Amino acid sequence: MPQFLDVRASDVGDYLAAAVATFQGSSLSNYTSITRTDLLSAIQGRHVLIATHGFNVNREDGIKSLSHWESLLQLPDPWAFVGLLWPGDSVWLHGLDYPGEPKVADETGQRVASFIDTNFSGAASISFASHSLGARVVLQTVKLMKARVRRVILMAGAIDDNCLDTEFQTAVSNIGEISVLASKGDLVLAAAFPLGNFLGGILAAGHPWIHTALGRDGPASPVPGAFVAPFQIPDAWNYGHLDYLRISGPPQVVVPVPANVPPQGSPEPADGEDGWHESFSASFVSTRFR
Repeated sequence: MPQFLDVRASDVGDYLAAAVATFQGSSLSNYTSITRTDLLSAIQGRHVLIATHGFNVNREDGIKSLSHWESLLQLPDPWAFVGLLWPGDSVWLHGLDYPGEPKVADETGQRVASFIDTNFSGAASISFASHSLGARVVLQTVKLMKARVRRVILMAGAIDDNCLDTEFQTAVSNIGEISVLASKGDLVLAAAFPLGNFLGGILAAGHPWIHTALGRDGPASPVPGAFVAPFQIPDAWNYGHLDYLRISGPPQVVVPVPANVPPQGSPEPADGEDGWHESFSASFVSTRFR
């Protein structure tokens, strides 16, 4: 069963816990506490991938979605997967990337960065993957970490498209390679940036007042030197915000590695069989992780 870093104070909503706790499980029914020694033994000498969810995800859904997604990964040995749960359901879409943006993601990063620096020195390397507002959790964590980060993959990033060159430029300098997975079919992110969408009819794209979501249009220029392209999912796939990380799905659907973002007009993976969406995101991350 996958292991987790958990900074939730409760199963639903509420606030951050005072410290990072360690658990393992695949659902809330078998989610049990483990010692820090057990976790450190599991990651010793391994290339660690820490993956986290986005906003509006309670503890049970976080456990299920990350556990299911972990089963679809195709990572090279020796590797270890660690899920990260945070109270992203304590806030909703309001305020994303505006002056009143919730601070819970940033505060999560502060706790997790300290925990990793203190405890993960035995890992061969540390990498991150995120979904949605989890991008802010990961980037804040990396920004505050002393340890070097090998890979970062941000899926459907619910954060400004220029964040890699502005707010989190320091984080990017601590990353070996950074990847983004974005989709024009992500209507959630389109709705999360209403001010930018409104002004887009008045001002030209690229104006300093206008920012789209990283998870829809990718990074704004200038693109960091550590950035790995391509990143834009074909428009015809209609790849939505919840397609990257689902609670469950048919585990028999496999998108083989290497899996990169194909050109526009390419057919859906696995012949469009049900479950291909989360299998594609897992294969993409597995490919960029290598």
